[in-house]
Amino acid sequence: MALQDILAERPVRREGIGNAVAILRQRFGERLVTGEDVRRAHAHSTTYLPNQMPDAVVFAESEAEVQEIVRICGDHETPIVAFGTGSSLEGHINAPQGGISLDLSRMDRVLAVHPEDLDCVVEPGVTREALNAYLRDTGLFFPIDPGANASLGGMAATRASGTNAVRYGTMRDNVIGLTAVMADGRVIRTARRAKKTSAGYDLTRLLVGSEGTLGIITSLNLKLYGIPETILAGVCPFPDVDSACNAVIQTIQLGLPVARIELLDTQSMQATIAYAQLDLEARPSLFLEFHGSPAGVAEQAELFAAIADEHGGGPFRSAERAEDRAKLWKARHDLYWAAQGLRPGAKAIATDVCVPISRLAECIAETQADIAASGLLAPIVGHVGDGNFHTTLLLDVDDPREIAAAEGFMARLAERAVAMDGTCTGEHGVGQGKRGYLRGELGDAVDVMRAIKLALDPKDILNPGKILP
Repeated sequence: MALQDILAERPVRREGIGNAVAILRQRFGERLVTGEDVRRAHAHSTTYLPNQMPDAVVFAESEAEVQEIVRICGDHETPIVAFGTGSSLEGHINAPQGGISLDLSRMDRVLAVHPEDLDCVVEPGVTREALNAYLRDTGLFFPIDPGANASLGGMAATRASGTNAVRYGTMRDNVIGLTAVMADGRVIRTARRAKKTSAGYDLTRLLVGSEGTLGIITSLNLKLYGIPETILAGVCPFPDVDSACNAVIQTIQLGLPVARIELLDTQSMQATIAYAQLDLEARPSLFLEFHGSPAGVAEQAELFAAIADEHGGGPFRSAERAEDRAKLWKARHDLYWAAQGLRPGAKAIATDVCVPISRLAECIAETQADIAASGLLAPIVGHVGDGNFHTTLLLDVDDPREIAAAEGFMARLAERAVAMDGTCTGEHGVGQGKRGYLRGELGDAVDVMRAIKLALDPKDILNPGKILP
């Protein structure tokens, strides 16, 4: 959505906010904060969108407290924006109508682990790294890895995925059930722990990806997986992006069970090599990881190397030691920061799309041509095993001409992906930033979403101004 459109929005100031803040202060004392620095940190600062602060931040420590806060805000028609770690990328945590930022970071307990059933129950403030540290001695792990050490509640709310999605799926596939506080203060449980159910509407999938607009998640039942016996990572350079994409397409179509397959274009490789001090070539490259038995992993790596060679790529350089794999994937995850070295002083603005795997090479080629024609600096990186890629625009956010050029490019990128039967957002979510693209992708389904929102949140207190144009 264009910045000028967001700035032009002038929501009616809700008269009950002051009363709600006063009641919450009396109830929560020092856990209600109105200092500007804290309020600013709880609004969005990782995009070019304006920072729209809440009137107050409340730190909840239990589901019962979340219920109480929602009921107070509901009585006074005060907006509530749920907050985890603040790592989202599309303005999800902005408070355009003011109100309360409900910080769930203190709800950070692992409530139960059921190793025999391969699942666990966690509060929303548990981060993915904290959960995997907790699970280390069980031989299990939670695979969804969006890069940032995000909260699991936030990851569910935005339907996050990341580098492992090609093998393990996204948050949509890994949340068995959840509990949530609805706008009227009721707590609902969407499913039991059974691995499948046909009992009624799939409320779990409705709330996963709803970005805090339909309910506030207070616990999650998540799938777990056994830590693989052998993990092998590696890097494979290619002569150009098109060759790398075609190698990915063949790899996926042959059913090779890669756990991760990530594309970095030349600019991304230049930034990563400089930032992480890697001994690699600045050529379009695929970062890969294979999971399984020693023989299975060796066979997968050998088959991929043959595919790469067929497309002019190679050699495939492997990394089996844990420290070498960690260095490689840390370099990949640090690309957001590394890219800024390509244009010191610029701000990195990330956006993403996802297309059917058969259209991946075409979509990236057209996007690269668009970047060049627009005069922008925007390295490309992608979770290309599932057709998802990102551009990281390096912008002077104080230059209106650059913002206009970037917005034009992002609009064309979204339209291009949708025209290829893809989506304007593979994993970032909609928030404020992509609201303007939603109807072009989903048409009248947006009106059904609006009807659901009206039915579940008639006062529009849960994260208003997000998703729906």
